[in-house]
Amino acid sequence: MGWKNLFSEKEAQETIDRINALTPETQPKWGKMNVAQMLAHCNVAYELVYTNKHPRPKGFQKFMIKLFAKNSVVGPKPYKKNSRTAPIFLISDQREFEEEKNRLIAHIKKTQQLGGTHFEGKESHAFGPLTEKEWNTLFSKHLDHHLQQFGV
Repeated sequence: MGWKNLFSEKEAQETIDRINALTPETQPKWGKMNVAQMLAHCNVAYELVYTNKHPRPKGFQKFMIKLFAKNSVVGPKPYKKNSRTAPIFLISDQREFEEEKNRLIAHIKKTQQLGGTHFEGKESHAFGPLTEKEWNTLFSKHLDHHLQQFGV
């Protein structure tokens, strides 16, 4: 499956338009997160790139993540509904919808403006260096999965 190219201004905007179609009352088609928690969950992928908020896996833990998770995250197959996520992506507390939505849109815009060449060979938090295509898949596939979860 081809994923939206979030380094393209047009395709990034199409994803932002889907996010803007969400409301605080939007209900999931599956899963346990509410819409604000889902937006916060999606923000974690960008926090791993743009902040030092989350500790980096090291040694054997990083090896195991690369071995068992990398292909499902940056590979072409869509995520399955209700699939497990890494502990740092679990959001169980209440979040503010508008704040999380605005943060996610800002992350998408920043990523698009930096462009794919900025990400070529950039070190991932857990997977080591990724190609521009792998970074795009990581971001685009994850967002699409959760926007489908909430019907937009």
